[in-house]
This record gives sequence, C-alpha cells and structure tokens, in this order.
Amino acid sequence: MALWHLYILRCGDGSFYTGISPDVAARLEAHRAGKGARYTKGRGPFELVYQEPVGTQAEATRRELEIKHLTREQKEALISGSLN
Repeated sequence: MALWHLYILRCGDGSFYTGISPDVAARLEAHRAGKGARYTKGRGPFELVYQEPVGTQAEATRRELEIKHLTREQKEALISGSLN
C-alpha cells in the first residue's frame, strides 16, 4: 500500500493550492504540464512549499480538508513550521 502525502503549492499568483498524492513529485510535474487540478491551470509557476506524509488515502483526504479550512495566515504558519 502506498503512503499518501499532503502537499501545498504556492502558485504564481501568490495563492495556495492544497492537494494529496502518493507521488508528490509526479503530481507537481502534472500541475506544471497543465494536467493537474483545474484550479492550478494558468496559475504557474508553482513552488512546492510544504508536504507531510499522512498514511492512507482516506487519512490524506481528511487532512486535506483540515488544511483547506485554515486561513491564509494559518497556512503560512504551517508552512513556516510554527503551526502543526
């Protein structure tokens, strides 16, 4: 069973995109090729600013929802390491 990861990208427009994948490097390349999420199309270039191993896909999905409900300031704190 693959270990899933949560990741956060900083988009070229300064916004954040949060996603999950068992292979973050491949998913980042998909985003860069315009084959990632609809949200990221046209928002490049992308910088991977955060990732964490989560476990199963279900656990990753739950963690993704938690992160998506954070404010921008809370996401920045998570990225900088001052929020868990």
